[in-house]
Amino acid sequence: MKNKVVVITGASSGLGVEFAKQFAGRSYDLVLTARSEDKLNNLAKELEGKHGIKAHVIPIDLSQHGSAKTLHEKVVSLGLTTEILINNAGFGLFGEFEDTDIQKEVDMIEVNITALTELTKYFGKEMVVGNTGKILNVASVAAFQPGPLMAVYYATKAYVLSLSEALSNEWKDKGVKVSVLCPGATETGFSNSAELNQSKLFQGDVMQAEEVVEEAVKSLLETNKTVVIPGMKNRVLVNSVRFMPRKMVTSVVRKVQERI
Repeated sequence: MKNKVVVITGASSGLGVEFAKQFAGRSYDLVLTARSEDKLNNLAKELEGKHGIKAHVIPIDLSQHGSAKTLHEKVVSLGLTTEILINNAGFGLFGEFEDTDIQKEVDMIEVNITALTELTKYFGKEMVVGNTGKILNVASVAAFQPGPLMAVYYATKAYVLSLSEALSNEWKDKGVKVSVLCPGATETGFSNSAELNQSKLFQGDVMQAEEVVEEAVKSLLETNKTVVIPGMKNRVLVNSVRFMPRKMVTSVVRKVQERI
């Protein structure tokens, strides 16, 4: 009997590595994709040796237009039927909008929105036809409010949340579960890549990647929950902003993210 297959984007670091480890521990075969082929190969070798699963490596840069279609075609060419898609790839950028690099922001939109949408479409259509499957899109607590000093990133995550909730409703009677993970500040290396080292946001307590992914995987496999917000502190935060005026919420986010 073949193992079930999970496709994980952004699998070379942070949450992606943890998703790979936890699904391998549950005897899933893996398709690991990210830009860093060496890191993916090392992770694949480690997990195959430890868990006796098969880990396929597909290095690809999802910021390049058309790469999502290429990734899907390569998975299909391997003869694999994808049971789970984890749309984890994504990145952010910190700074005043007039000063930030527009090319980085365009690439961010390509990865966080365009590639995620395309992969959800390609794999989701197959799952609907087969009347089975699960998709987990990684957003953020940033999805619930505007984000001064990270305006584009927050906007992309709001899109991911909205898309996921809509598709969860569309596909709930077609055998396909769609959910969205909304973590808060997490120790993943994200703060370095997003140039957030000087922001107040990552100076306090942050969750560990392992515990965020553990909650996400358990929810995906064992519950009917659509929106997964790991950590009581983050759940309280998200619920509280719903009752505050939007201008106040925006001002609070600005204060939290300002440089030290």
